[in-house]
Amino acid sequence: MNLNLPSFSRFRHDGLELAFFDEGNPAGEPVLLIHGFASSASVNWVHPGWLKTLGDAGYRVIAIDNRGHGRSDKPHDSALYHPPLMAGDAAALLDHLGIPQAHVMGYSMGARITAFLALAHPHRVRSVVFGGLGIGMVDGVGDWDPIAGALLAPSLDDVSHERGRMFRAFADQTKSDRQALAACIMTSRDLLTAAEISRIEAPALVAVGTKDDLAGSAQALAELMPHARAVDIPGRDHMLSVGDRVFKKAVLEFYSELDGR
Repeated sequence: MNLNLPSFSRFRHDGLELAFFDEGNPAGEPVLLIHGFASSASVNWVHPGWLKTLGDAGYRVIAIDNRGHGRSDKPHDSALYHPPLMAGDAAALLDHLGIPQAHVMGYSMGARITAFLALAHPHRVRSVVFGGLGIGMVDGVGDWDPIAGALLAPSLDDVSHERGRMFRAFADQTKSDRQALAACIMTSRDLLTAAEISRIEAPALVAVGTKDDLAGSAQALAELMPHARAVDIPGRDHMLSVGDRVFKKAVLEFYSELDGR
């Protein structure tokens, strides 16, 4: 685990102040990273080694703290957390940095945001990597309603729902604003239709752990897109897939093919 955090900057969009880092090779191909629910740019991309992996490979590495997370503003209004709004934040960050197009990689909720970004701004997206979310992007990922209750409970001891306990413990560990996260989980799970997914023409990689019981099939999602392939991350569940070496190797190979390295 890498604990050396990069410096963060801030920009304003949609009435919110949002945090991001911009590291790696400033002359390299840009990669925009979008983290998952209850996580942050640091937790999702720095600690598991993604910043180092991509930076060492010569990429410009940019990561946003989604609204409600990390060092960004944390509104408590659930209407502000629909994925198209968060995809708009990501596009605005590219505008802020003067980047016309980037590889975009999202994990879990970040993968969903990436899909909405690719549909709304296809010319801004060089490629997409969907980590930790497969056909669940279309079919749903089960009942997440108890998670909001778990986040708002007085303590972890008051939570009996297994998935709720997992996310409550994670939120406590990351010292998150639990009211903002509860608002986020209520509206950030907007589904996409199979027809919408099929309109994503950017090269795509879908990577899901073989023990991930949230994401749904990587293969089923990849089959909906014209230029996509799936990768299994062996023996990893939803929480442990993000920093896996198999995942990193697959992404680096995917980018190398696209960038002609």
